[in-house]
Amino acid sequence: MTDPEVVVYADGDLLAAATAARLITTLSDVQRAQGGASLVLTGGRTGVAVLEQVRDAPARDAVDWSRVDLYWGDERFLPAGHPDRNETQAREALLDHIGVPAERVHVMAPSDGEFGDDPDAAAAAYARLLAQRAPAGADVPAFDVCLLGVGEEGHTASVFPDSPAVHETNRTVVAVRDCPKPPPTRVSLTLPTIRAARQVWLMTTGQAKADAVATALGGADEVTLPAAGARGQQRTLWLLDTSAAAKLG
Repeated sequence: MTDPEVVVYADGDLLAAATAARLITTLSDVQRAQGGASLVLTGGRTGVAVLEQVRDAPARDAVDWSRVDLYWGDERFLPAGHPDRNETQAREALLDHIGVPAERVHVMAPSDGEFGDDPDAAAAAYARLLAQRAPAGADVPAFDVCLLGVGEEGHTASVFPDSPAVHETNRTVVAVRDCPKPPPTRVSLTLPTIRAARQVWLMTTGQAKADAVATALGGADEVTLPAAGARGQQRTLWLLDTSAAAKLG
């Protein structure tokens, strides 16, 4: 695993714009090197803002979006099209504007989908999808970039402190129940799956996140603060605004 690198921006708007530019450059570089690229999306205010900035960027089409596979780090287990689903927000912010082929958009099943109101079945199905797309000898793809947010208590994806999900070492995708913030039921990649990514980018803003950021970067264990366990194989980036970085040394 790689050690974290920290980049601090003046405010959330600048963070979103700079991260969008970094993402476009990274994906286009990956495509030049290997043909296709894979990206794990996240929800939340900052995650959506980054996608909106990608949509509006003049260099957006430096990426061949027809050769990008899109996944999600977690999903709120709600009906298809619900405004709180990460998929819905990502489609509105970016995916509906770039012509990405449907077969490259790998969504987590909704609560009214083929598995019904069964988040465990939805998680197992996503695990099977990842396994089918994994290289030989692996359970999940080596995602080129995995975008993540960080919660006030230090959760990332939908892996919360001292929860069953943070203790999971075998399954690649899990159902998450009784989340401390709504909606209570979700589907999430586990930390070992996240750590298969080549690059992991953790993005967060605001004074309310400052304690979690400082604790994670200060060496906290992942059970206490799951974001501390989100590391990339080649790079781990923490992208912060000045308020979220306020308690760093």
